[in-house]
Amino acid sequence: MKATALAHPNIALVKYWGKRDEALILPHQSSLSLTLSPMSVTTTVEFGAASDQVELNGHVAKGSERERVLRLLETVRAQSRTALGPARMVSRGDFPMAAGLASSAAGFAALAVAARAAAGLPRDTRAESILARLGSGSACRSVQGGFCEWQRGERADGEDSFAVQRFDVSHWPELRMVVAVVDRGEKDVKSRDGMKHTIETSPYYPAWVKDAEAEVPVARELIARKDLQALGELCERNAWRMHCTSLAADPPLCYLEAGTLGLIQHLREARKKGVPVWFTLDAGPNPVLLTDAAHEVAAEALARACGALDVIRCVPGGDAELKQEHLF
Repeated sequence: MKATALAHPNIALVKYWGKRDEALILPHQSSLSLTLSPMSVTTTVEFGAASDQVELNGHVAKGSERERVLRLLETVRAQSRTALGPARMVSRGDFPMAAGLASSAAGFAALAVAARAAAGLPRDTRAESILARLGSGSACRSVQGGFCEWQRGERADGEDSFAVQRFDVSHWPELRMVVAVVDRGEKDVKSRDGMKHTIETSPYYPAWVKDAEAEVPVARELIARKDLQALGELCERNAWRMHCTSLAADPPLCYLEAGTLGLIQHLREARKKGVPVWFTLDAGPNPVLLTDAAHEVAAEALARACGALDVIRCVPGGDAELKQEHLF
């Protein structure tokens, strides 16, 4: 009745931004991401506790954070054929939380895998992806490694909205993602609130949905042929368009900071000097630089020269996995 899982965050190359169903966390459009290693979240779940207990990074979870975890655990109880009772859940990450680095994606992917295992349910990536999605939309893309596509789906119950691995971790081993942490703090507006505000008030939102959906098959083809330059250009325009959609909300929603823009602007000069480096940026201030193994040192040096507080070099990450050592 106890299990532990480790999952990696993912960075969306074609972004997810906006829900058509808030309760089931169903997206308006498909998205495509790369799982990142070595950053990870480890989660232990044990059923049969005296009462439901939720601990995140050393703190007792409260409010919506606790409710999201309990909702996922209740879904697992409903899927199990045995009476599981209350659960204790402890989760710890090794990178900044709520800073636009997909910590919730890794966390809920690990929770989904651990909770199903603790309940005695078999490994099933589709079921785990759907379950993880109920906690955090992008978490469905962290159940598997490599490049994963979250299919929008059409069904009202969300059973066809889950992530599919398009290319595994071994497909493009030379690819590198360099995370530039320009701000370690938590963002003022969480992604789920920012999405809702953007949908409700940005006149650009319908155009965003149409454009982002069309970019997914393009990105898939570029990844298949390992076209770094074309993929980098796609990542940049998709990130800019997502953030421009939010900037057009009323009032404007801006996740970028001075350090974010300073680093992004220097990438153009770096490319002119022969360094193949592009950026993508989720809902937060910390850019992720896309480059190759031969230039990751140069990308890190550029990030530090532009004021990055921390730099995390990442390679394509693997699947979420069960671990033998527990957190309690």
